[in-house]
Amino acid sequence: MNNIHIVVPDLPESVVDGTVTTWHKKIGDILKQDDVLVDIETDKVVLEIPAASDGVLEKILVTEGETVTSGQVLGLLGCTYDNTTPITSNDQKNKNISCEKGAVFQNTVNIQAIGPSMRRFISENDTEPAKIKEKDFSQNLIQSNIKRHASQTISAQDELIAEQTSTTATLIKRSEMRIPMSRLRARMAERLLKAKNTTAMLTTFNEVNMQSVISIRKEHGETFEKRHGVRLGFMSFYVKAVVEALKRYPEVNACIDGLEIVYHNYFDISIAISTPRGLVTPILSDANTLSMSDIEKKIKELSLKGRANKLTVEDLTGGTFTITNGGVFGSLMSTPLINPPQSAILGIHVIKDRPSALNGAVALLPMMYLALSYDHRLIDGRESVGCLATIKDCLEDPNRLLLDI
Repeated sequence: MNNIHIVVPDLPESVVDGTVTTWHKKIGDILKQDDVLVDIETDKVVLEIPAASDGVLEKILVTEGETVTSGQVLGLLGCTYDNTTPITSNDQKNKNISCEKGAVFQNTVNIQAIGPSMRRFISENDTEPAKIKEKDFSQNLIQSNIKRHASQTISAQDELIAEQTSTTATLIKRSEMRIPMSRLRARMAERLLKAKNTTAMLTTFNEVNMQSVISIRKEHGETFEKRHGVRLGFMSFYVKAVVEALKRYPEVNACIDGLEIVYHNYFDISIAISTPRGLVTPILSDANTLSMSDIEKKIKELSLKGRANKLTVEDLTGGTFTITNGGVFGSLMSTPLINPPQSAILGIHVIKDRPSALNGAVALLPMMYLALSYDHRLIDGRESVGCLATIKDCLEDPNRLLLDI
């Protein structure tokens, strides 16, 4: 049988190593070409390593939890398989036969010595003749022995159940579980701590009346879905409003590189998405060129890929500004952390009916808090407050987006 090396592929740029998280196959498993063998988790994505050809998994050289680098051999794949090889050896067959004979021998009892009435009595007491060792001199089972054996069995079972229940209750009350932190979460923690310690971060707040957006969605949502095959959500309004604000305040779309300020003449909006592996921020590239339907379709695509751990490095690379929606989890207000090397992030929150002033009177309106965290080294109060006010105005009156006012 010829062996093929299972090799770690070239890792994405800026990724030094990865961790073997899951072997989907065991040694001896029969494989088809392109069957997924193993998952490797990096700081950014999860890489799936497929089988190069049909065969058998011969050897695993790197176990789960170990760190690997590009080009490292993970295991050996036998590229041919002999279907004529018997599944059960002669030794195993002989062992099975021996076990069967032993079982027959152990369960053998002097059945001829048990009459019909005794057999009925044994059945009523839910016991087996072979388990009762005490017999009278004529090798016949007697009712007193059967009753004593049945009572002893019940008492032993009750004690065992009580002991197991007590042990389980104790373990549930005082148990702990330790699992290693995923590479993505460890990297995210490192980046967020770095952002907190290396930026002069401030947060400014505002609130927005979402009645206009809600009315548009209610009036045109069904038609929008029929035409474009995707629901009209809030996020497309947020993205459009953010792009308009970034056009007016380019400092918020810029970043610091050493002693230089880098102004981006494009708008790549990062969207924070919660996945089983942790928080990721895939990119809406050139968001200023996307229509409302394009934004909704792209966000849906990225969300599905994120939950299935199918995001690629290209999906996560770049970004000039981030939007994070804590409102989907019920957050009323927060101070989001900047996603470096970006200089600002917008936090949007849950929409709640609150009494607010409207045309000189108090009315119950669907209000939402906005939070803009920014790096004060680059962005001053004028730009940050003006940017947030522009987002507020565009959401309260979406016609501004059409009229460019």
